[in-house]
Amino acid sequence: MYLKSNSPDFFELYNLLQGHNISRCHLLQIHARIICLGAHQHSHIATRLIGRYSLPIALRVFKQLRAPRIFPFNAIIRILSEEKSQSSLTVSFFKRLKQQPLFPNDFTFSFLLKACIHSGNADYVSQFHTQIMKAGFLGNSAVCNGLVAAYAKGLKDFISAHKVFDEMPEKNMVFSWTCLIDVYAKSGLSEKALQLFFLMVKGNMTPENETMVSVLSACSKLDIGELENWIEKLTDTVKDYGPVSSTGDSINMVLTYLYGKWGNVDKSKEAFDRIGDNGKTSVVAWNAIIGAYVQNGCALEALSLFKVMIDNPYASPNHVTMVSILSACSQVGDIDLGIWVHEYMKSRGRENVLCTNSFLATAMVDMYCKCGDLSRAKKVFQSLLSKDVISYSVMIMGLAVNGEGQEALTLFNEMLDCGLCPNSGTFLSILCACCHSGLLEVGRQIFQDMKIRFSISPQLEHYACYIDLLARVGHIEEALDVAKSMPFKPNNFVWGALLGGCLLHFKGKLTQDMSRKLIEVDPQNSAGYVMLSNSLARDHEWSEVSGLRQLMKEQRVKKHRGCSWICIDGLVHEFLAGPCSHPYVASINGMLGFLLKEMKLPS
Repeated sequence: MYLKSNSPDFFELYNLLQGHNISRCHLLQIHARIICLGAHQHSHIATRLIGRYSLPIALRVFKQLRAPRIFPFNAIIRILSEEKSQSSLTVSFFKRLKQQPLFPNDFTFSFLLKACIHSGNADYVSQFHTQIMKAGFLGNSAVCNGLVAAYAKGLKDFISAHKVFDEMPEKNMVFSWTCLIDVYAKSGLSEKALQLFFLMVKGNMTPENETMVSVLSACSKLDIGELENWIEKLTDTVKDYGPVSSTGDSINMVLTYLYGKWGNVDKSKEAFDRIGDNGKTSVVAWNAIIGAYVQNGCALEALSLFKVMIDNPYASPNHVTMVSILSACSQVGDIDLGIWVHEYMKSRGRENVLCTNSFLATAMVDMYCKCGDLSRAKKVFQSLLSKDVISYSVMIMGLAVNGEGQEALTLFNEMLDCGLCPNSGTFLSILCACCHSGLLEVGRQIFQDMKIRFSISPQLEHYACYIDLLARVGHIEEALDVAKSMPFKPNNFVWGALLGGCLLHFKGKLTQDMSRKLIEVDPQNSAGYVMLSNSLARDHEWSEVSGLRQLMKEQRVKKHRGCSWICIDGLVHEFLAGPCSHPYVASINGMLGFLLKEMKLPS
């Protein structure tokens, strides 16, 4: 005897299975009562049970059904579609469904198409496309969205995906647009992605956050000519929308990003300021402007804006925000804010994200290393559950710039023992470690191994680092030979490294030659002029010094003012060499004067 669907017990069990937080123990108790009452054969009850269990038990629940109806079939196909390795089993269940006196519905096809995305099987997609046509579901927006995703994401068949998209009776569902934009962006077809976005906003459709992430991903791959073209196009378009418009907000988000990539942070901030309050609830808008500031070396502005963001109750930073902020902390050496970001993630229950998100953890390691706190950097690095080449390379570079060359070499060897293959960035990091620690023979061997053992051709930056190593330890002639024989034209870093070595080892005439070379390749950099002027002055060649100063005036070369930062009570203070405009300059000078007097007193 089986429970009837109009009985009180049926409704009680059905409602219990509808609850959100059902413990494993409670679920088993409900299931036992269902079996005792004979309700396990009821279609709706079975459907709910299947949805509650993991795949093995869900399959057992389904197999107990003597005459499954469409709802349990859909439930088991949905669970199978989420398992990447179960595509063939998903198809076999669909074939079994077709053998029954049942008809697949829009949910059936949506779940089947999701399985196709994971499988990438063209035969499956073609088969289901035919079945969808026969069943008359090509007019169903949800099913068409699934078809677009299956062709675009599963097969990378843009022609078929676009054909389905173009033939859709209703294109008012953002998902289809987002799906195509995302696939185009990930495939490097930025122009296609932006053209779709442009059509979307021209059709007065409001992109969602996922759409905007894909659009900005496409923007990141534009070259300078394409960049200028899209800035002009979108600037003209945004004028058609009022000051309070969700579509206008989306365009201004893209302009915020594009101007930042173009290097015009003032225009980027103008575009951001045009975004309405509703648009600023999106983390994408904040990430665009903060990223623009960080990329253009405006770390203090980025940090200031971040503080405004976290005071906004409707805008919550994500891991992309945190990566940008950690980069800003690295630029100004603000370890206090970096530690605050770390603690902020812990307070939001996101501490474990550093164990699994190598992108964020690597940024945290980089920040701690650049701020000089190797202990914290190592702790974050060691917490990573799966370390990749990039995380190893960043940690090696962090040890390098902090003078821990031997430890960097140990970590490099550990990476090789783990079976990871070093890339170009890894070799730059380990060469820097040798350079900063004066490990000449090790550095020489690594530079050779890079070409011979690992078949990686050294780039200009690797040559510059190796030349720097040779110059620092006094092998100036050898360093010059490498510079002359390398397959690249020496740049400012190469001549700067040689000049540094000449100064360190008192190579008078050669110092002047290197200074002239540096001026030749980098005429706007004051370093070459200053070093040459100092060297000429030591040789009392005053007319040459005067001529050099005149040349600097004609070239409008300005000496870069020294700059330092200090963080007090969470506020970063910037100081530049020369006249000080800090509001507490009088107090600072007074304290300096007091300290100077103290230092002059007899001990």
